[in-house]
Amino acid sequence: MLEIRSTLASRPFWGAAVITLICAVAGSELAQLPYLNLVGALVIALLLGMACQVRPQIVTPNLAGIGFISNKFLRLGIILLGFKLNLIQLASAGVKTISLAAVIVTGMVLLTYNLSRKMGVDKDLAILTATGTSICGAAAVMGVSPQIKVPAEKAEQQRENEVLAVAIVAILGTVFTLIEIGLKPLLHLTAVQFGVLTGGSLHEIAHAVAAGSAGGPVSLDTAIITKLSRVLLLAPAAVIIGLWYQKSTPQANTDANAKLPIPWFMAGFILTSLIGTFIPLGDAAIAALVKLAYIFLGMAMAALGMSVNFRVIAHRGGKPFLAASIASVILMGGVTLASKLFF
Repeated sequence: MLEIRSTLASRPFWGAAVITLICAVAGSELAQLPYLNLVGALVIALLLGMACQVRPQIVTPNLAGIGFISNKFLRLGIILLGFKLNLIQLASAGVKTISLAAVIVTGMVLLTYNLSRKMGVDKDLAILTATGTSICGAAAVMGVSPQIKVPAEKAEQQRENEVLAVAIVAILGTVFTLIEIGLKPLLHLTAVQFGVLTGGSLHEIAHAVAAGSAGGPVSLDTAIITKLSRVLLLAPAAVIIGLWYQKSTPQANTDANAKLPIPWFMAGFILTSLIGTFIPLGDAAIAALVKLAYIFLGMAMAALGMSVNFRVIAHRGGKPFLAASIASVILMGGVTLASKLFF
């Protein structure tokens, strides 16, 4: 055992890779269990990474590798996640579903961001929180974060912003999943309408699946399609947010960073969705690639958790949580109304 520890400590990347892989696989397995499926594999991996801080001898020797994994493996995971999107299936859902997704993402980004800013939340944390609540939770936070160009001295704060935004959408998504399941008998929605509600208002894919399944197979299918319509908007949202951030932040608009902020890994995300849609890879292969995507994303989340500053997060978390809570209530009410009127 001592020999293994010594080897991992002497090779930071491999040490970090082994530790984060264990967290990611454990998160994936634990997410299959009742109740924990409401939390989701990525958030569980993040929590396991945080738990590693109890043993500093595990984290400290691997800090260099942790930075590489949280950055590069994140992008690889998002690229592979594109295989989950079947564009033909999304197109068959109709203009109403895709239009609703566009309205939700646009409206929620603006609402959550502006509420956060009015409460005194700093700009970077506000946009990450807004992105997570609007699109697809943790994956959206981590997908958009590279577009927020910060100086080297603010890198640690940016990691704290990422963890805090992920924590907010994880907690709120779980709470609203339980709320919507509890309200189901009182809302008098059809199976399709309830699926639209859960897919259109909940933050993580895991949340939409858990709540949608409470309405039966039709509701579950509708929830997944509606949710994936929001996920599809991750790539254009990342580009638009990058452009906005570059124009509105003087230090991001220097000669070194004046290039068009196109996240090239998002191009890979779109490419894999095209491959998964039009090339007959088979359901088993697609499922394996998506599972691999969540392993890479889980490793990135675990690496992020291993570098968390808990005191700072506890100090800064109240205002963005309140803003996201208010926005989530408004989102649930708005999507409930839209599902009754248009579906």
